[in-house]
Parts: sequence; C-alpha cells; structure tokens
Amino acid sequence: MNSDSTGNPSLALIAGPTASGKSALALELAEKTGGVVINADSAQVYRDLRIVSARPTPEDEARAPHRLYGYRDGEDICSAADWAADARAEIESAYRTGRLPILCGGTGLYIRTLIEGIAPVPEIDPAVRKAVRRMSADEAHAALVGEDREAAARLKPGDTTRTQRALEVVRSTGRTLKAWQAEKIGGIGDTVALRPLILLPPRAWLHERCDQRFEKIFSDEGFEEVNSLLERRFPALAPVMRAIGVPEIAAFLQGALTRDQALASGKIATRQYAKRQYTWFRRQPPADWPRYEAPLDRDSLPAALALLGA
Repeated sequence: MNSDSTGNPSLALIAGPTASGKSALALELAEKTGGVVINADSAQVYRDLRIVSARPTPEDEARAPHRLYGYRDGEDICSAADWAADARAEIESAYRTGRLPILCGGTGLYIRTLIEGIAPVPEIDPAVRKAVRRMSADEAHAALVGEDREAAARLKPGDTTRTQRALEVVRSTGRTLKAWQAEKIGGIGDTVALRPLILLPPRAWLHERCDQRFEKIFSDEGFEEVNSLLERRFPALAPVMRAIGVPEIAAFLQGALTRDQALASGKIATRQYAKRQYTWFRRQPPADWPRYEAPLDRDSLPAALALLGA
C-alpha cells in the first residue's frame, strides 16, 4: 500500500453513474493490489436489494474482500453521516491489515461527506419541522426569501426538499444552512493520499448499459426481492422502497402497470438516474480528479487502472 509525500496512506476512489463499470474496475484493482472494495452506493448498503441494486455477485465478492455491501436491513435507514462513519471504520481496518481501501460507488453525497466532512447542524426542533413540512412548495420558498434570502435565490421554488431543509435549519437554529456548512467536521480528505477516478463514458453507451442492467433486474429474482419488501409493508418513502427499480417492479406486482409498461418505466428511471449522477460527477468533484471518458470494457481496463496508479 502506497502513501504520499506527507506519509498519508493511499485511498482509491472509483466513482461515476450507474452501469459505468465501477464494480468491475474496483474488483480488478483489488485483485491487482490485494485491496479491499468498500461500497459507496446508497442502495447497495441494503441486504434486501442484492439483485435490484445490482450488487457484486457472490462469485465476485469471493475474488476480493468487499465491505459495506448488504450490511443493513431495509428498516435501518442509512444516512450519509451513518455511512461515512462506517466507511471510516472499514478504511482504518484496511490500513491496519496493510490493504489498499478502494471506495466504489455512485452516491455523491456519501463520498462528499466522507472526504469533506459534514456540517454539525443540531437536531431540528420537531415542532419546527412539522410546521415547515405542512407548507406548500410556494409557501416554503416565500418564507425562505424572508429568512435566508441567499438560499432562496439559489434554490428554485420547486426544489421542495432543499427549500424545506434550509428553512427548518434557519428557524430551528437561528443560523443559515450555509453558515453551518462552513464548519464541516469529520472529513478524511486531509489524512489520506486520495487516488480518485471518475468514470464518465459516452452517454449512448451508458444508456444501453442501463437498459441491459434493468432487463437483468426485471427477473423472477428481482420480483422476489420487491415482493418481500411489499410483504414487510415498508413505508412508500422509505429509502429501500425508493431505490431505482423498486417502484416500477412494485407497480407491476400490484397490477398498476403491465409487464411491458413496468419494464419500459424501469429503463427510463435507470437512465434518468444515471443522467443525474453523470451531471453531478462531471461538475462537482475537483477539476484535478481524473475523468475516464471512454467505454470501460476488458480491453480498456489497463488504461483505467493506470490512471489509478496501478
């Protein structure tokens, strides 16, 4: 395991949109370096979603150590802060055993929280949260204009979740969310020698891969996973029920969509999700993080590995 000039230990990071080839590249890097793959995907943390979340297969997991895959029950909601704490523990464990930790995933918020830290916003007053959540999108945005004008200018009225968050923070704490975010704590960026690679393949290639992935998910095994979730009566807004593919398969199983409609809807949802991830990873990570923009296949793996220093 290498370190940088300051002596900080290496941490590999492979990130990008769904179906871009992250898992295959991480596995190759793990086998080549004796490393351990650490999941950074918010759906793949749930053991209930092996098929639907396209987790590495048991055969792939047997080829190299994999951590934080399927380690939480669907009832156990995993926030970015929760995952970051678990990831830090796994990274430290890898260092103790002389292995290269390899973060692999497409959840940008998870990765940002781990690297940069998280704003120490206190718990929101339940009464404030209840009042804010009762507001319509227009009401919440209008209130934000008066209480956090900068956030209101930055957020569109239809961005309900972020508007509510900004409003409840300023009302509950007396400080704006931006002020809290300037005091991020817990990030590991300064303590590691980060070796990142962002996968941004051609969109047409990626869309075809998304379609192929959902066709595999839309199977008896995928149906069985979603049916098990339905039998447990999870709330519709639970993260495990909002994972890409779950609403579409659930609608088919419940008779709200035909098989063809559900398949088409799932493909669209997968492509749209990949598009959002693609945009985030193209714009948000630092400009000096390498981007790999070619299709990733067996022949191109060596070039991608070289960018990771392997």
